[in-house]
Amino acid sequence: MAPLEPWEKALVDGDAFLATVHGKISCQECHQGLQSPDKETAHTDLIAYPSEDPEAACGECHPNLVASAENSLHSTLDGYYTALASRGVPENHPATEEMFGNHCESCHATCGDCHVSRPTSVDGGFISGHVFEAEPSMTNNCTACHGSRVGNEYMGKHEDLKADVHFRQGRMTCVDCHTGHEMHGVEPDCQECHEGPEADQLAPETHRYDGLQSPSCETCHASVVAGNDGILMHEQHDGSMSCQVCHSVSYTSCDNCHVSISEETGNPIFSTDGSYLGFYIGKNPLQSYARPYTYVPVRHVPISSTSFDYYEVGLVSNFSGRETWVYATPHNIQRNTPQTESCASCHGNPDIFLTADKVAPEELKANQDVIIDVVPPLPQ
Repeated sequence: MAPLEPWEKALVDGDAFLATVHGKISCQECHQGLQSPDKETAHTDLIAYPSEDPEAACGECHPNLVASAENSLHSTLDGYYTALASRGVPENHPATEEMFGNHCESCHATCGDCHVSRPTSVDGGFISGHVFEAEPSMTNNCTACHGSRVGNEYMGKHEDLKADVHFRQGRMTCVDCHTGHEMHGVEPDCQECHEGPEADQLAPETHRYDGLQSPSCETCHASVVAGNDGILMHEQHDGSMSCQVCHSVSYTSCDNCHVSISEETGNPIFSTDGSYLGFYIGKNPLQSYARPYTYVPVRHVPISSTSFDYYEVGLVSNFSGRETWVYATPHNIQRNTPQTESCASCHGNPDIFLTADKVAPEELKANQDVIIDVVPPLPQ
């Protein structure tokens, strides 16, 4: 993603913006400040990012979306808390709060980060002259944050690997699958379909793999689920594997994330020992009604027992409390992959299964529910 020029970041397209609904609202109504031709006076008490207080900035016109988005993972960052808590990082702890504020809070996204500018964590700046876009830009909003893995995989930025077929042939963007309901944290209303005294809404999700799969491959590829698409492998495996086991290719994993000091600023930053491409099938650590698969692709995440020692030694007191090879949904789907060439591509092939020899000794305990003990043999 190319950086925005300074003038691009600040320029308001007067003609385009004033023609929109938001252009009918005075600048002061959102940004405060004072009406004055003098810049310093005009910027008195200026609020640069109004949607950091969404109730005040957006709630009057978009009350329902603001109310639901308050519980969205983009807003709460509960996915981070869930993963950290399972590894023993203590809550209500000054060192933990400092670490989270320095390294995790920057991923918090506001309304404006999706609809009017690039997220502040990637230097911000208007993407369309202050015009509010109903659908976020895939490159300037979605993959600006989700770029190192999702964006690079989906758009084929890894050497010798094609872009995802949905992007390459269908020109689909993120919002074609990840709807506004999902992004705004709108929970399913059970009573839309089921009458009864039960609670009409589910509790807000605390991790992106909570609850039902939404989106899911099966939503569009219903014939695969029905088993009437004429493909023998779909009939034989019959839900025992996630679709990505056969239809994804190599994706990025990372090792040993830890806090170091920036040579440029002198501030603490996260850095990793390195990233690498690979494809590994493991046992499903999240097996449930919604994700019944026995086998799924797994990706290594860069947590280590010393990740936060800069702040306080021993914060990760339960390093083995959560797997380091995790359930993955790579965004690099292909119709034909090395796995689809023949039965022997997977059966009897230890190279693509997460066996114990591929796991660091200090991580064996954490991944005992993911490691493949016996590679499935070739059918007789």
